[in-house]
Amino acid sequence: MKILLANPRGFCAGVYMAIDVVDQLLEICPNEKIYVFHEIVHNRHVVQRFQQRGVVFVESIDEVPNGAIVVFSAHGVSPAIRLEAKAKNLAAIDATCPLVTKVHAEAIRYARKGFQILLVGHRHHQEVVGTLGEAPAAMQVVESPADIPNLVIHDAEKLVYLTQTTLSLDDATIVIKALKAAFPAIKEPPVSDICYATTNRQLAVRAIAPQCDLVLVVGSANSSNSVRLTEISINCGTPARLIDDCSEMDPAWFVGVETLLVTAGASAPEDLVHDLIEQLVRDFGAEVEQHDVCHEEVEFGLPGTLKTMMRSRNIDPSDRRIVRGDEGEQLREWFAKHEIPFRIVDLTVAGVTPKN
Repeated sequence: MKILLANPRGFCAGVYMAIDVVDQLLEICPNEKIYVFHEIVHNRHVVQRFQQRGVVFVESIDEVPNGAIVVFSAHGVSPAIRLEAKAKNLAAIDATCPLVTKVHAEAIRYARKGFQILLVGHRHHQEVVGTLGEAPAAMQVVESPADIPNLVIHDAEKLVYLTQTTLSLDDATIVIKALKAAFPAIKEPPVSDICYATTNRQLAVRAIAPQCDLVLVVGSANSSNSVRLTEISINCGTPARLIDDCSEMDPAWFVGVETLLVTAGASAPEDLVHDLIEQLVRDFGAEVEQHDVCHEEVEFGLPGTLKTMMRSRNIDPSDRRIVRGDEGEQLREWFAKHEIPFRIVDLTVAGVTPKN
């Protein structure tokens, strides 16, 4: 079997930042309980690993004791949640992905200008719930073109659409085209709301999947971007499976499979991909090629709320930063250590990166 390893895959900068925030809190507050509102990212393993270190995940601010530390997850929260936290005198640390924060800011800006906002996304996803909370009176959620006839529009000339950051480009395009057909004057955000990482991981699957007999996506079922990767593969004509880790693999899937694409959603840890590859090598004597479809060089700094907490505890935040090592070199070292045949095929020179 040949394994084609998609690059980019796995952690995006926003997920890396959110996880690092909790890691740093555990270090600087060793004797305090850390609470996280909602899952810090949508990955079962990430959540379980933090739970094993004493972190408590809650779905209501009521579950957090007065005066405690609470972290807002990467998906963002509504102003109502922030007010609840303030009322309980919580030390709130905001780990919202900056690209989600951008959509929140757009919603506030357009609502203040008197626009109605059509938010394209999945109604019950935490990111959409948080964004909707910024301007609930001005915003309606559109999940599919079927929702359009039921929209209540006051002035078609003062209408704008925004999108959930982790949508499939294909799905978003279908809904946006339908909105533009129904409301020709509808405005669009200055820069696409769909995040660079979602776009790049989807681009990699779309480029590589047609060469393969099967696609395995490492990620949790509640991870929107991971689910979208499987859907894109299927739309390309290649069957796909979404798995949390290698323990969920079924040997029957691999009958007749000569070329396998392995990728991971933006919230899936890389060590889960490594475990998967090790098992495939043991079972099938697989060799591995990483296909570089995009190159990402994106990092987000520490949130201002975390810096403020550090200063209040006489810790200089300038001495702390989110550090990502040379992942390409680390990957080569890992394959060499495990004596797995490996090479990199560079298919492009650039990827999509966020714009300020």
